[in-house]
Amino acid sequence: MRRLDIAELLLLAALWGGSFLAMRIAAPVLGPVWLIEFRVLLAGLALLPILVRLDLWHEVRRNWVLLFTVGCINSAIPFSLLAFASVSLPAGFTSILNATTPLFGVIVASIWLREKLTLTRVIGFVLGFVGVVILVGWEAITATPAFVMAVVAGLSAAVMYSIAAPFIRQRLTGVPSLVVATGSQLGAALFLLPALPFTIPQQLPTTGVVIAVLALAWLSTAFAYILYFRLIQNIGSTKALTVTYLIPLFAMLSGAVVLEEAVTPAMMLGCGLILLGTAIANGLFKMKRVGKVSDD
Repeated sequence: MRRLDIAELLLLAALWGGSFLAMRIAAPVLGPVWLIEFRVLLAGLALLPILVRLDLWHEVRRNWVLLFTVGCINSAIPFSLLAFASVSLPAGFTSILNATTPLFGVIVASIWLREKLTLTRVIGFVLGFVGVVILVGWEAITATPAFVMAVVAGLSAAVMYSIAAPFIRQRLTGVPSLVVATGSQLGAALFLLPALPFTIPQQLPTTGVVIAVLALAWLSTAFAYILYFRLIQNIGSTKALTVTYLIPLFAMLSGAVVLEEAVTPAMMLGCGLILLGTAIANGLFKMKRVGKVSDD
């Protein structure tokens, strides 16, 4: 990868790492559905004037079905699942569950894209699975229904992301990243609209919650998705998904500093195994014959 691609991956990891903190702050107050509706709607509306200014609205009209689909599988559904998990789980914990995305991406690629499931990839998947088991069950955590549902929601969001990335790569190649980001967020807002009357928040948001929502929408969504879709087109879906290797570090750090959330040994060990497994499964440690690390 180019240095610019690496810099964009680091910036994207910081933005998405901060999103788990924002969801942890706002989701218990607004609820998952209303929080994500605000997130995608404000993000889409922020990007819309730029899109119109650049005379790209015709691209939205031409690809609206695909953009709506991406909005559902890459934003509305996984965002809501992660927001639901954030009600019960610390920001760092939820982000580690999200870090399994490239791991599931290997399985999706082997089934959908017919990529060979090599022994190395199997080893990586097993290591990642062990990491999830350690993360969830190492310490004396009471396996309440709420906890189990939150963990399942977090892992399900990772599966959705792993499906969405190759879909975007295959079906929206050549479409400007600004068009994909704007159209998908507005599509996600439209998808969630029917659920709003049934999930009305029971309390008014505080100033802190409002700030969290705005940061989530404008920084961790609008700006971040321009970077993400740009990376998918520049370096491919599999490599773009490796951004999740770094997200837990930023999420755990922000959760510990802002909310004083504990970073437990189980979280550190589980996170390490998940990241190691996903790195191995995606060939991050693949070596060239001359002994140099491959940058493919």
